[in-house]
Amino acid sequence: MTTHEYAHRRLRQAIMVGSIRPGESLTIRGIAEAMESSPTPVREALRRLSSEGALKVLDNRRIMVPKMTAERFGELIALRAVLEKHAARRAVAHITERQIDRLVEIDKAQDEAIARKDNAAALLLNQEFHRTLYTANPDQIIMPMVESVWLQLGPFLGIAMEHVAQLYFVDRHQEAIAALRKRDADAVAEAINADICEGIGGFERAAIENLLRLARQ
Repeated sequence: MTTHEYAHRRLRQAIMVGSIRPGESLTIRGIAEAMESSPTPVREALRRLSSEGALKVLDNRRIMVPKMTAERFGELIALRAVLEKHAARRAVAHITERQIDRLVEIDKAQDEAIARKDNAAALLLNQEFHRTLYTANPDQIIMPMVESVWLQLGPFLGIAMEHVAQLYFVDRHQEAIAALRKRDADAVAEAINADICEGIGGFERAAIENLLRLARQ
């Protein structure tokens, strides 16, 4: 892996798991020092992440994770649901039993991460579950769009997992796995939609604003 790719992956993952807060500003020099890297690969990584909507370049040459609002959150959740229902439905015709077995392993590992309160690992495993499902479809047109939404939601997800004791009351991943075994595309799509909309997607405006206030304290 080149230094440019390494810097991009590390920063991307940090944003996806909420290690960088909405509204938090960064500098190229500060990031380079933290990563023990030169500024050049960091600058290129920030440029790429800015083009993906994960970061905003400010006039004073600082970089900021875009601030979250209730309106922006609702739009991102709605977009995520549309994209991922489509991706899940398309994957059903291609997924193998071995890949479904892998989904079972990932879901179990996520449950274990949640039980030990390892929020970053739980978020990464959740993304791995969805990515493994969608990439069973060899036509990978939709994944960059899906991951762009994940990037923009990541900072808020990190906040939510710090302050909400339980995000999911029903394991919709298990429902998706059962539907995949039956090759029921409609049921898979509905399980994924419920997974998105009943977790953080079910937060009301007041709950979102309260979490954002807690993040600023």
